This record gives sequence, C-alpha cells and structure tokens, in this order.
Amino acid sequence: MMNNFRLFLIPVLAVALAIATGAVIIALSGSSPVDAYKALIDGSLSDSKSIGRTLEKATPLVMGGLAVAFAFKAGLFNIGGQGQLVFGALIAGAVGYGITGLPWIIHTPLALLAGAVAGAMWGAIPGILKASRGAHEVITTIMLNFVALNMTDWLASKVWREEGVIVRTPHIESSAEIPRWGELPAGFFLAVVVAFLCWYLLRSTTFGFEIKSVGLNPNAASYAGISVKKIVIMTMAISGLLAALGGAIETQGVVGRYEPGFNAGLGFEGITIALLARTHPLAVIPAAVLIGAMEAGGSMMQFKADVSPEITDIIQALILIFVATPILVRWFLSQKETNELSVSTTWGSS
Repeated sequence: MMNNFRLFLIPVLAVALAIATGAVIIALSGSSPVDAYKALIDGSLSDSKSIGRTLEKATPLVMGGLAVAFAFKAGLFNIGGQGQLVFGALIAGAVGYGITGLPWIIHTPLALLAGAVAGAMWGAIPGILKASRGAHEVITTIMLNFVALNMTDWLASKVWREEGVIVRTPHIESSAEIPRWGELPAGFFLAVVVAFLCWYLLRSTTFGFEIKSVGLNPNAASYAGISVKKIVIMTMAISGLLAALGGAIETQGVVGRYEPGFNAGLGFEGITIALLARTHPLAVIPAAVLIGAMEAGGSMMQFKADVSPEITDIIQALILIFVATPILVRWFLSQKETNELSVSTTWGSS
C-alpha cells in the first residue's frame, strides 16, 4: 500500500516541481507567475467552452499515451506514434469523405476502424522486424516516422487532395463526424473507454498476462510456452492501433479533414503522457488532461499575462525530466533514502 502511494506521489511531486520551476522562469522573464497561472486556468478550466477545449486537446494525448504505455508492458518502446497517428488521421479522412450515403451509425465507426487498422498495420512492421530479424523497435519506429510523414503528405497532395492551393483532403461527410455534447467532445469519452479496455485487457486476460510476462522476462516467458515473437508483433500492432485511433478521432471530431502538419508532435507527446502516468492505462487519462489543459490555456497566458508561448513547452519538458529522473523527486519523500541510493549507485558500498 505504501509503495503504491509513493509511486502515485512521485508524478504529483514532479508536476508540482515543474510548475514551481516554471513560476521562477516566468518571473525571470518579467511576468507575474500568479497572473500567468490564473490565465492558464481561465483558458482551460473556467467554463464549459474552455473545458471542452481542454478535453479536445487531451483526446489524442490519451491515445498516444496509451500507445506508448501498452508497448512498455511488453518491454517495447514505441517511438513511432507520430507516424501511426498521421496514418490513422489520413485514412479516416479518406473514408470520411470518400464514402457517401451511409448513416452516421455506420459511417463514423467505419472511418474510425479504417484509421485504426491502418495504424495497426503500420505498427506491426517494427514488431515483425524485431521478431524476425532482431531489429530494435526504437530505431525502426523512428525511421518509419519519416516514411509515414512523407507518404501521408504525398497521398494528401496527389491522391486525396482537395482542389485548391492548400494541401489537404476534402472535408469529411457529416455522417462521419464525431459529435459534440454541448461543448464537450464525444471523442474524449471514447478515448476514456479505450483506456479502461486497455486496463482490463492487461489486468484480467490471459493475453494481458502474456504481454506483461514477456515484458518482465522474455526468456522465462518463452520457457513457459508463451510465443514471444507473436506477443511482440501483436503488442506493436495494438500500440499502433491506439495511436492511429487518436489521429482518426482528431480528424473526425476536431479538424474535419486531414491536413499535413496539423497533428505535428502529438504522437511524440504520448511519451510524456506515458511516463507521467507511470505506464498505467488509467493514469494516462489525468496525465493527458493536465497536458491538454496547459496547451488549451497557453494562448490565454500569452494574451493576459504576456508570457511567451514557449513557457508551456518548458514546463512540459520539466515534468518529463522530473518524472524520468525520480531520484530527484524522491528526495522530497526521504532525503536519507536518496542519499543512500546515491552513494550505493555512484560510489559503491564499502
């Protein structure tokens, strides 16, 4: 119980440290930290419209965080979320405008499914390369990001381009749009459902047990009769599906079409979300809402408190640093314990 509490407290303290450090940076830049953070809250949580904007920003972050966290459970590091996301966004857009005459109850899930399957297929490629040739997924997913970005740009500019000077696909049919409930995007609640499904799969199914077994010790998992190669391929495929679903929701619920560059960076932010959530599928939700609130309120900070828009990026980077180096955060929990750890790991015990 105490260990679980401490694991929960570490990311909370990491966020607090990042916000405090950000306040110092804001003060040094000549602005008021109090006014800046008040403007951040006003722009992200003050009314239903700002809350809706925060949840809109958080939706692809939930899916990107789930993609990275899910792969982590099998001991895999999927850095290809950006490429998988843009493929999902493009294919969902193509199905959304290319098929007409379908009712909403069929067209919307069909476009989502098409985008998700495209991402799963793209995510399976590094899984197959690792299982068959031993190629490290970090290298292959990074390389495939560039391939995906250039391929989707070509498809959007040559194959599915809307007539005009801007490179983008035509607007999707209204029957493929994900609705809003007042100011709240329905896509966010879909992402929450997916997070609970991932949590259940990993916690309560045989397949989830096999994934975690491979992540803990692939040799022992293989000895126990688990097909490590199959788990690696399937895990990377599901990870790609999750990232692509975030892109599909973005296309169908926010942008209404695929436009190159609009989703830039969303896939990479999934790494921050997953680390902040300690790779727990349910913890991904509040982590994504936090980052989404910072992005939604960043413009208000700039307008009301004269804060540079890069400040929110700095705070996010600080959160990542503090979470990724928990020894710095644990100092606030137990200075003695941290000192002992530092001595043992740095100098060796005498």
